[in-house]
Amino acid sequence: MAKDPAVEEFAARVRALKARDGRSYEALGRRLGVSASTLHRYCSGEAVPEGFAPVARLAALCGASAGETASLEAAWTRADRARRPPTPVPAPAPEAPAPEAGEPAGPAPGNGPEAGPASGSEGGSEAGPVSGPGAVPESGAAPVGASPVGLPSGGRWGRWGWRGLGGGALAVVVAVLVGAVLLPRERAEPPAPAPPLTWTASSHVWRNGCGHTYLVDRAPGRVPAPPPPADARRWAAARGAVDGRETLVRVSVQGTGDAAVVLQALHVRVVGRAAPLPWPAYRMDQGCGGAVTPRLLDVDLDRPRPVARPVDGFDASGQEGRTLPAVSFPYAVTAAGPEELLVAARTAGCDCRWFLELEWSAAGRRGTVRIGDEGGRPFRTSGVVGRPSYGYDSGGRAWITDGESGQVG
Repeated sequence: MAKDPAVEEFAARVRALKARDGRSYEALGRRLGVSASTLHRYCSGEAVPEGFAPVARLAALCGASAGETASLEAAWTRADRARRPPTPVPAPAPEAPAPEAGEPAGPAPGNGPEAGPASGSEGGSEAGPVSGPGAVPESGAAPVGASPVGLPSGGRWGRWGWRGLGGGALAVVVAVLVGAVLLPRERAEPPAPAPPLTWTASSHVWRNGCGHTYLVDRAPGRVPAPPPPADARRWAAARGAVDGRETLVRVSVQGTGDAAVVLQALHVRVVGRAAPLPWPAYRMDQGCGGAVTPRLLDVDLDRPRPVARPVDGFDASGQEGRTLPAVSFPYAVTAAGPEELLVAARTAGCDCRWFLELEWSAAGRRGTVRIGDEGGRPFRTSGVVGRPSYGYDSGGRAWITDGESGQVG
C-alpha cells in the first residue's frame, strides 16, 4: 500500500537526521527515549509520532538549525494530518417535492390537525419542552418555530418545516446540532520544547572495573566463564541475568548549546518490588582490587523512598591513599563541558525495578528527563542473601562455591 506523500516527506527528513548522526537505531533511540523499532518505523514512514517532541529531540541531538527544525515541524504537521482519517460530513437533507399545479398546498406548520394546543396570542407564549423521537436536548434546543442552524428560515423550509425531512435525515441534522453544542472540539497541543541536553546511561558497570554479581537461573555447569567487563551486557542478556545486590549506572550528561544547563537533582523512582529472585549468584571477580573508588551517588533501594546520596571516593594508588570528597548537586553542563554521574543502587530485600529522573533548568526553563535501561525499561536489582553463591576458578575452569551470598556490600 502506497504511503501518503506527506508521510514520505516526513520520513525522508527523519532518515536524513539519523544518517547525519551516524549512530545505530538502538543507540540513537536510547538517547531519544524511544525504542529502536519505533525510531525505525519513523524513518521508514510506517508510523508518525503522536507529538513533535521526540522529533524535536532528534533535531537538537543532530545539530539541526532553527530553520531545519521549523521545516521538520511543518513536515510532521502535514504527515500527522495525512495519517488521520477524514472527518465524515453529514449528507444534505433531501428537499421536499413542490406540489404539482392545481394541487392544494398542504397546511402550514402548526395550523393543521397535527398542530399542538393553541398558543394564545400569535407568537406571544413560550413552547413547553420538546419531546419524542429526534427531539433536541434542552441544552441545545432552539425555540419552537426557529430554523435549525445553517438552514433558511423562509422559502421551502418555512413551508414544509420538519415534516419535509425523512426520519434518517432528521436524525443527522439533530446529531450535528447536538455535537456542535455538547461535544468538545479537538485542539492541537503545541509540541513540548526539547530539553537542552543529551544523556547516555550504562548499567553494566563493574565496581573497580572487575567486581560484580549476577543472578542467573541456571546451574553452574550451564554458565560460561565470566566475560571481560566490556562484554558484560551481551553475556548477561544472553542468559537473562539480573544484577545481584548492586547495580552501578554511569550517566553521562552534556548540553546541546552554548548556554549552561544546571542539573538540579537526581531522583530515584522505584516502580516495582517483589521478593528477591531465588536464583544462584555468580561473582565475576576473585578478590580484584581497584586503585580508585570514584565519587558516586549511593542509593538504598530498600528504603520506602530511596534517595541518591553523594558519598566520598578513595584513591588508593598512592602510598597512603587519599579521600575524594563527595560533590553534591547542582552540577552545570555545556556542550563543551559534560558531566559524568556514577550511581550505586543496592538492595538486600527485594527484586526492585527502578528509574532515575534528572531534574534540570536552563534559560528560564525547567524539566525532568527519565533515565532507564535499554529500550526504556527500568533498571533491575535483586538481593542475594541466602542464595547459593559461586566464584570462578580460572585454573580448573569451573564455578565453585564461595559461600559469600549472605554478605551484603
